[in-house]
Amino acid sequence: MIYLKNDYSLGAHPQIMQALSDTNMIHTTGYGEDPFCEEARRLLKKQLAADEADIHFLMGGTQTNLTAMAAFLRPHHAIIAADSAHICVHETGAIEATGHKVIACPSPDGKLLPQQIEDAVLVHKDEHMVKPKLVYISNTTEVGTVYDRDELQALRSVCDKYGLYLYLDGARLGCALTAPDIQLTLADLARLTDAFYIGGTKNGVLFGEALAILNPELKEDFRYHIKQRGGMMAKGRLLGIQFRELFKDGLYFDLARHANEMAQILKNGIIGGGYEFFVDSPTNQIFPILPNMVADHLRELVSFEDWQPYGDRATVIRLVTSWGTTEDEIMEFLRHL
Repeated sequence: MIYLKNDYSLGAHPQIMQALSDTNMIHTTGYGEDPFCEEARRLLKKQLAADEADIHFLMGGTQTNLTAMAAFLRPHHAIIAADSAHICVHETGAIEATGHKVIACPSPDGKLLPQQIEDAVLVHKDEHMVKPKLVYISNTTEVGTVYDRDELQALRSVCDKYGLYLYLDGARLGCALTAPDIQLTLADLARLTDAFYIGGTKNGVLFGEALAILNPELKEDFRYHIKQRGGMMAKGRLLGIQFRELFKDGLYFDLARHANEMAQILKNGIIGGGYEFFVDSPTNQIFPILPNMVADHLRELVSFEDWQPYGDRATVIRLVTSWGTTEDEIMEFLRHL
């Protein structure tokens, strides 16, 4: 079976597994206050060019998002997001369960436009409605598209105009930063967002995300929120060790770049077979449109996700490459196709 269903089905990169093994018998302080977490924070702050950033390590993306939203927002505040956003579709109402409405905006390519944000703010005009306070975006988006620096700057400008926080979900941020022709760095994100997280779970670690809080208004008592939401690990050093390995020598970017490169080979091969795509993605998630009979045949040989029907006789499928995908697997898939 060729596995192209997601980018987190493997365990972890061997370098990370080795680091966890090498440090296994070392006693440390708990709850993320150990030397490994401190070293990881130092490395991340250097990447962000932001010594003032508060860095917190959490287990997963949904936990990170709901903890951040609950901490950053007052009860009457709402969130503006694309209708395909992870918090709208794939988090089981976790954000709404914190008491905050998500205002979903239609977006075929997964990206929010500044005008959509402005329209949402102007529609919600008085105390009889929720008050938009935070804009949620993800990079890459749920359909693999990427915000570049200019697009983020435009979002930042409209957020400043209306006093909104800009929050970026970075579950697949590595793939966004290493996408072809995208000029964007972690330092840009530290400058343009109020908070964002760097995803590890989908980029080579066993588990873990690193949340960077830049806006001083949002920093106070955040560890209290992590604890209350069940996110404070006694063995927090396991997160710090993994992020130290990701960022001490560029492994984070190498793994993401590999995933993108494998997806590009896959994409070019599918185009060569005469097939079209639901959306043009430059990263590790691609969405070919296949006749149903072809998709049915591939299911016997390949693990992938059905995305949505495309008329009566075709299906959009999602193929996802990862740090562990090999070129041999890609070529085998293309032979089956």
